[in-house]
Amino acid sequence: MGENLVIETHDLTKSYNGVTVVDRLNLRVAENEIFGLLGPNGAGKTTTILMLMGLTEPISGSIKVCGFNPTREPLKVKRLVGYMPEKVGFYENLTPRENLKFIARLNNIPEAESDSRIDHLLKAVGLGEVGNSRVGTFSRGMKQRLGIADALIKNPKVAILDEPTAGLDPEGINQVLELIASLPRMGTAVVMCSHRLYEVQKICHSVAILAKGKLVVQGSLDELGRKTLAEGRYQIEVETKPTPQLVDIIKGIRGVIKVEAKDNLLLISTDSDLRAEISKRVVESNAPLTQIRIQEFNLDDIYMRYFKEG
Repeated sequence: MGENLVIETHDLTKSYNGVTVVDRLNLRVAENEIFGLLGPNGAGKTTTILMLMGLTEPISGSIKVCGFNPTREPLKVKRLVGYMPEKVGFYENLTPRENLKFIARLNNIPEAESDSRIDHLLKAVGLGEVGNSRVGTFSRGMKQRLGIADALIKNPKVAILDEPTAGLDPEGINQVLELIASLPRMGTAVVMCSHRLYEVQKICHSVAILAKGKLVVQGSLDELGRKTLAEGRYQIEVETKPTPQLVDIIKGIRGVIKVEAKDNLLLISTDSDLRAEISKRVVESNAPLTQIRIQEFNLDDIYMRYFKEG
């Protein structure tokens, strides 16, 4: 992931009729990152997206999207950002190809360039064989796929996707997730809103969880998991033949907090990723080393813990 930020907000705040719906929000999204924006209904996700797009103004705070202020420079932001709302809409009497050509013309994309880009996108979202059918005959899932193609037609620097897999069958979900996962390699960062936590866990590099308009937490799944579920520690499992001598050797490694032997496993709590040093000590002690792995954290558990706190 790149270190440069494509989205940065500072104390971003929005109210409607005296009710604060986004409260001093600070977000950071890096180049070539897939960023999950999570939270229950009413958490402020959609309002945040609208402010990022320059479609509504904050009452205070600041926003930078690709270096521009969406409130003062909305057209510059829209040239660089592709947006797919939760409910997509198209001209239903036109074909997917005609709809995308219209969007391409609005974005001043030359026709020769847009034709090849449209062919690629329709194939990528699974609509290659129905590119000349009327959109009015499409299912919700097919329109959802077209919405993703719409968001990507201008090769955006950032793609903001609100519930991109809604209405898709399992095969369609996997296909769309693969497409989204490939976008950073093509220079597009992604902000993805979704209620499907397993999808976020599958492809997102980091997440932010909102509750009642406030940012509860932000970071990588590994960072949040350690902080939330493991008291800030790394949990390392070593598949070997535990002996009292081996346990003592591992306990002697600097940074090891706790070692527990269980069947053919050593369960080791550390203050950093010590897999290399642990592996070395196991091999030097002539014990078998079948596997060593670091604990992976489940986003459902992280989300529920923070949501309850939020």
